[in-house]
Amino acid sequence: MDWITHEEDVWFEFRGNSPHQLVPGRFYKGTVDGYADFGVFVDLASNVTGLLHRSELDRRLESLDWEPGDEVFVQVKNVRDNGNIDLGWSIRQSDSEFRGARIHDPDGDADGQPVETESESGGSATVKTRPKTGKTTKPAGASTSSETADSESDSEPEQEAEPEPEQDAASESESDAGDEDRAPTAGDVVDDIAANGESEQEAEPEPESESEPEQDAESDAEQEVETDADAESDDAEVERVTLDSIDDRVGDVIRVEGEIASVRQTGGPTVFELRDETAIADCAAFVEAGVRAYPEVEVGDYVRIDGEVERRRGELQIETEELTILDGDEADTVSQRLADALSDEARPDAVAPLAAHEPVAAVGKSLLDAAEAIRRAVLESRPIVVRHTATADGYVAGAAVERAVLPLIREEHPRDDAEYHYFTRRPLEEAVYGMDAATNDVTRMLEDRDRHDEKLPLVLLLGAGSTAESLDGLGLLGVYGSERVVVDAAPADDEVAEEVDVLVNPAREGADARDLSVGALASTLSVAVNDDVRDDVSHLPAVSYWENCPQQYLDLAESHGFDADRVRELREAVALEAYYQSYQDKRELIADLLFDADEGLAGHVSEQFRIKLEAEIETAQANLERREVGAISAAVLDSDAYSHRFDFPPTGLLVDELHRRTREGDAFVTVALGMDELYLRSTGDLDFRAVVESAAEKAPAAGLAAAGIREGRIEFLTGARDEALEAVLDAAAEQF
Repeated sequence: MDWITHEEDVWFEFRGNSPHQLVPGRFYKGTVDGYADFGVFVDLASNVTGLLHRSELDRRLESLDWEPGDEVFVQVKNVRDNGNIDLGWSIRQSDSEFRGARIHDPDGDADGQPVETESESGGSATVKTRPKTGKTTKPAGASTSSETADSESDSEPEQEAEPEPEQDAASESESDAGDEDRAPTAGDVVDDIAANGESEQEAEPEPESESEPEQDAESDAEQEVETDADAESDDAEVERVTLDSIDDRVGDVIRVEGEIASVRQTGGPTVFELRDETAIADCAAFVEAGVRAYPEVEVGDYVRIDGEVERRRGELQIETEELTILDGDEADTVSQRLADALSDEARPDAVAPLAAHEPVAAVGKSLLDAAEAIRRAVLESRPIVVRHTATADGYVAGAAVERAVLPLIREEHPRDDAEYHYFTRRPLEEAVYGMDAATNDVTRMLEDRDRHDEKLPLVLLLGAGSTAESLDGLGLLGVYGSERVVVDAAPADDEVAEEVDVLVNPAREGADARDLSVGALASTLSVAVNDDVRDDVSHLPAVSYWENCPQQYLDLAESHGFDADRVRELREAVALEAYYQSYQDKRELIADLLFDADEGLAGHVSEQFRIKLEAEIETAQANLERREVGAISAAVLDSDAYSHRFDFPPTGLLVDELHRRTREGDAFVTVALGMDELYLRSTGDLDFRAVVESAAEKAPAAGLAAAGIREGRIEFLTGARDEALEAVLDAAAEQF
């Protein structure tokens, strides 16, 4: 094809979806996205944006007359490994200046085909689409084409011909006739100013023209009255609509009222995220590229916005023409309207458990409270931060809630990346929500508040944060007014119940929850939040149990296509992935394992789990020290000496499996002894805090402390390792 050898004379219409599909050297048609101090951003396709650096221009950036939304031609100079695109200047800025136009469709049959334009069919090809009059759409100091022309004409006054009055009248008449239906543009205003300036400097007033100013004033007054009347008429015609109806109003000028949920500044407009009683939408306001529009507007303000509904890059957006901050009765009306709608929408009617289970039924009301808090956060555009342990049970619990919440966020927010913006899952190394984790969360939420005008988040703790060791961390969140919801299957401490906003805990309701996992409880919470995910999460309770899974959860999983072997594979695969990069949520990988039912993936990962675990168990069993202490039998493993401390499995999971395989009778404990900590497991019910308190009295110099009630982890001083072990075994024996 001849056009391939003349690509420098052809422009391309890019239909790809990746920067790396572009061909360096080619000219492409793009759309101006916005300005920065160092150049212009140009969209070549949805999510494919390049930078035309100011050094590539043949003129000053400030003199460039492009506006956001203009169609322009640029050359792709280079595509970097990270996807950044370097663009070059094209002196040709119209179809007619190129030899032809071709489609660049990397994944389609249309690649290389001619682009059908209006010019090819005999009409004129429109290269640029100008924005509405009144918007400032280029950097301060930028000039329009009319300004440039006036400047050039001013520099050569001797070449100007003095117009005859009759010619002026005729040209004005012709201009008025041609423009009577056209709104004045920014260029017209500049031309008028320039023309008036010249007439003042060059024309001597004639005596008989003294009446002209009076006539002009009368004309201006009449025009002003007409303009005011038109404005009043336009204002009267603007109709207030709800945001859930704007899909059918593209191209219409509408009025909406609501609360500012967030504000973000782009390289072009300022985008206000507006929430009313029905939905959320983006409202773009433009003053100057990268400059904050309506700087007095803050998150939480109640406002009225008039603007035109447009669809940009496939998403609905309101182009703001006027924004008014409401106060007094008007603000109260909007606030009450949103509050009423929020209450009706946020609270579920009832909780329908996944399976009959007494401890779950006992927390029906608190599950409703927790579900309402989560749903309200979504509706209020408040981020949700989920904290759970980096274990199979913890990941299952977090993934269940995530599965329920993400569709609600997608439905509520128009942005493609909203689910990453408004939902974060951060695994914890242990079940204590300590100052380290709380400081991390508070630092992030304050940065997001100050930099992005985000609201403070709802923090949801699953299987963590319910013991007194978490009070300092929970208290730090409380200082800033962040809402705290704790969901735990194990007994919660009284102090935590008083500190948090919502506590879901069967033991607080008098239920015996020894056969309840956090994953099973959180899965029930997920269907209370969003019942549409019931089928998706029905197998998760069974996955969360290492042993003694209630039969109703096994039957439920079986009915959804997950037999016992499949459930085991999923549990093992999640446990392995929970260990690696434990501080990451691994959202997509965990979703692939738990919800996409990819047996090949789960089978591969679970096989690695078994290989690594069996190797450690074999070594551990060969090096167990058997002891008899009072009424108990004990198996003690020196985990520092006979396990890989920095590889899978973690000590907690290793001692769990070791205890399951070695326990004998009803009075048996297993201990994994490290350099400055130990893990304790027991066949009987131990009061863990009482064990630590008693042991501390027996070995006061050992510095014994309960580091993790849920994990059975006790810390001590390295120099008192032997004394700490003896004291703990003696204290445990006292409880049998």
